[in-house]
Amino acid sequence: MHHPMLSKVFSASVTGVEAEQVEVEVNAGFGESGIIVVVGLPDAAVKESKDRVTTAMINSGFRTHPGRTTINLAPADVRKEGPSFDLPIALGMLVATEQLKIGHLDQFFVVGELALDGGIRPVQGVLSIVLKARELGIAGVIVPEANAREAAVVKGINVYPVGNLREAAAFLSGEKHLAPVVEDLELLFASDGDYEADFSDVKGQESVKRALEIAVAGGHNLLMIGPPGTGKSMLAKRIPSIMPPMTLDEALETTKIHSVAGLLKPGQAIVTTRPFRSSHHTISDIGLVGGSSNLRPGEVSLSHNGVLFLDELPEFKRQTLEILRQPLEDGRITISRATGSVTFPCHFMLIAAMNPSPSGVKSENLAAQKRYLDKISRPLLDRFDIHCEVPAVKYSDISSKAPGEPSSKIRERVIAARDRQKLRFSGTKTFCNAQMSSKQLREYCKLHEDVEELLKMAMNELNFSARAHDRILKVSRTIADLEGSSDIQCAHISEAIQYRTLDRTLWQ
Repeated sequence: MHHPMLSKVFSASVTGVEAEQVEVEVNAGFGESGIIVVVGLPDAAVKESKDRVTTAMINSGFRTHPGRTTINLAPADVRKEGPSFDLPIALGMLVATEQLKIGHLDQFFVVGELALDGGIRPVQGVLSIVLKARELGIAGVIVPEANAREAAVVKGINVYPVGNLREAAAFLSGEKHLAPVVEDLELLFASDGDYEADFSDVKGQESVKRALEIAVAGGHNLLMIGPPGTGKSMLAKRIPSIMPPMTLDEALETTKIHSVAGLLKPGQAIVTTRPFRSSHHTISDIGLVGGSSNLRPGEVSLSHNGVLFLDELPEFKRQTLEILRQPLEDGRITISRATGSVTFPCHFMLIAAMNPSPSGVKSENLAAQKRYLDKISRPLLDRFDIHCEVPAVKYSDISSKAPGEPSSKIRERVIAARDRQKLRFSGTKTFCNAQMSSKQLREYCKLHEDVEELLKMAMNELNFSARAHDRILKVSRTIADLEGSSDIQCAHISEAIQYRTLDRTLWQ
């Protein structure tokens, strides 16, 4: 080789759930033999890639450059992480050393991790990368085979899966023809939207099922109170199965987050069922809201468009629960670190469970019970519109052979109630009753005199706070929607009052 050669390959880096274009420039020059320098804000995994790349090239039958190779990842201010730049670096090196002739490299985004034998391993965040490529008008993306279905979810761009470095080189030089992969989204949605856990498995517990139906119908957060062994987590796990089916936009949003977190199964195209994430009280703040050193999403974002379940609520560290308040309000979380800040979406339904007292039994002295409850901050408790007691299961329910009502039936009622809310709030930012502003409360929860009288009486007798008053109105609006009633009636109000267990029993 008589003159230094420069090549350029396009790839992308993912920050949060958004991807940004990265140019991989390779310069094969003279100078010290066999030295490879990577510049442009690479992290450790990118720095290590030079060893993987050279080994993979040799094992794929290519030669490495004898002189000094400089690899620049531009723009310099975008953080580059992870092994996804292996494949673009290797292809850039092959072009720079004239082992590969490609005329149209700028028409592709390339991502992939290389194994030492030249095989191509899956990478995280592919969906975000392909969406970015389409937005920039790139004609095609070259991705690892295991990411092909996820990438092909995006319409209007060609997706070429490759299994190893030789195949990628042969495709780009025109030696080998690859057909772009196509995914039928409608088909995926029809086949994948099934939940393993169904409410028909739940014997008895009718009152709790009713509370869960109301919670989902109006988007209300819910707290279950009951002794251990009453099936609180079994009930919670079934909540996604009665939520309205995911829309395509919701599915893409959720898939992006799960892809970045590396949670998609190999060959999985898209998340079509609503997520259910269960967090134990030992979880760290970072585990809950995200932001480890490589800015991964936390549980609040992994449950985006689904359910976050917190078991044994009073056992959580107080500060951990305080951190939850902001994301619950905003529907998104911003994590700032020295390396930069990222924002993840997190619209989720919060479901929590707790024992009535430290020992799990209700009859204990009131002081101990109050101390136990005081562990939960009032502002967080105020986020729950519905408190619902989960009684011990009756023997007659356990032994009965009749299956419970299936999720699909409950879901139909939920969807009908949600459709009423959509109509009511169309043109506003509100999309369910739980989110009503105080102005909307006054407008949509007008009460007839007798109903107003009942609520007033209850407020005085049970000593409810003004906050509880608003929650009761929101929940009764949802109960009315489930019945298809335009007015809130006495029965709706009195059922909603029953879902304020904690206000009634504990702060007297």
